[in-house]
Amino acid sequence: MDRSRSFSSARVGQEHMRQPGQWGVIGIGRAFASRRRFELLRHAITYLLLCTLGFAMLLPFLWMVSTALKPDALVFSIPPKWFPRPWVWRNFIDAMTILGHPVHLYARNTVIIAVLGVVGVAISSSLVAFGFARLEFPGRDTLFLLVLSTMMLPRFITIVPQFILFQKMGWLDTFKPLIVPYWFGAPFHIFLLRQFFLAIPAELDDAARVDGASSFRIYLRIILPLSKPALATVAIFAFVYHWNDLLEPLIFLSSQNNWTLALFLASFQGYMMEPRWNLLMAASTILTLPVLILFFFAQRLFIGGITVTGIKG
Repeated sequence: MDRSRSFSSARVGQEHMRQPGQWGVIGIGRAFASRRRFELLRHAITYLLLCTLGFAMLLPFLWMVSTALKPDALVFSIPPKWFPRPWVWRNFIDAMTILGHPVHLYARNTVIIAVLGVVGVAISSSLVAFGFARLEFPGRDTLFLLVLSTMMLPRFITIVPQFILFQKMGWLDTFKPLIVPYWFGAPFHIFLLRQFFLAIPAELDDAARVDGASSFRIYLRIILPLSKPALATVAIFAFVYHWNDLLEPLIFLSSQNNWTLALFLASFQGYMMEPRWNLLMAASTILTLPVLILFFFAQRLFIGGITVTGIKG
């Protein structure tokens, strides 16, 4: 007891012997440790929320793949079995062959429409965006607002006039209605590319004009090489749109030989009295793979383009 009292007295004596500056250092150290613990806690909560939201967004895709591997008896089993036994890999083959459709022909049609649509929208939208971002002409801002206002029009409002127009032009049941309009630009892509072009220093244009370069040469030699992330973002958005689009092929195409993969996928419910959901999910998994592969190889450019143009979420 006496020893503990003497030890406490010595410790209190040491505390009193500390200089005022030492108390300041100790206080700063404690504040730094407290701040570090707060930052660690904040990061832990942030990562936990991101992982939870990421898993919630991934859940439908996992359910699709799991259902694609199930036999018929386990599709609606309760509780659901995420890892069925056995795994029925033949569902993927049956999904492509059971309806007797020429899936390879649909895949070719979809690739043609998607590739030509992506090329057209990338070229035309970048040209229009260059004009809005780098050229001076009367009414430029008003015209740009008019282009942006077209994004607010519901798609179903314009589809009927387009159908009548393409019918008079004799373009129905061809790929032209699905490709040609996108060679005249798309408002969203024009807006995205304009925002990116505005971030490129205007001094580059001035230097090129001093050397005698024309506006088209500046667009071709300076702007486009510096805009790869934004162009990749536009290309991925356009490819996903054309690959998954069901409405326009359903309205403008009538011959089965001109069908796209989206129409083939929709035919599962139309041709079967009781859709086999495992086959439908197997076909959906196969048709999703090209989009996933494209995003996997272009994700760095895609994320860079979204970050630079400020279009997030």
